[in-house]
Amino acid sequence: MPRSLRADAQANQERLLDVAARVFAREGADTSLKAIAAEAEVGIGTLYRRFPTREDLIEATYRSQTDQLCAAASALLDESDPVDALREWLERFVDYMLTKQGMADALPAILAARDGLRLHSREALLDAVTTLVAAGVAAGRLRPDASPSDALMAIGGVTMISGYEHQRDLASRLIRLLLDGLVVS
Repeated sequence: MPRSLRADAQANQERLLDVAARVFAREGADTSLKAIAAEAEVGIGTLYRRFPTREDLIEATYRSQTDQLCAAASALLDESDPVDALREWLERFVDYMLTKQGMADALPAILAARDGLRLHSREALLDAVTTLVAAGVAAGRLRPDASPSDALMAIGGVTMISGYEHQRDLASRLIRLLLDGLVVS
């Protein structure tokens, strides 16, 4: 069983992963690891102690972003109406895909090499959207035949069509259109 990190080491790791996600989205997976460490306000040795290879950092960033997006489903339901929670989650999904786009060159090999990573991510995302859709159906706000897997496929299509950051307004319009088809009138 891995040893848990001290509070300061845990904070450094989380900051590194958040910064890595932003930098990968902005500059791609080949960006300087030294620049990531500097932006996270840690030394390069700290980065390499936690993530000995670039692939380790990319995988950890991908896992962290997936976990954060999935955890947001329940948190959003605690704060908002189910339809508003689903809308916000779908918007965050677009941002998540932007991060993945920045890692696009490296991620396929990592997903293929790291046993179960792709399946784990897909299942976690489906569980999150299922939670949101089920809450909307239970509240009578979403159609009873609303399919979580269809919603997940549709948002995947939205991100592809909108070209991620290049057409962020288009992604938001398509999300509204998707929700219009799911919401009970």
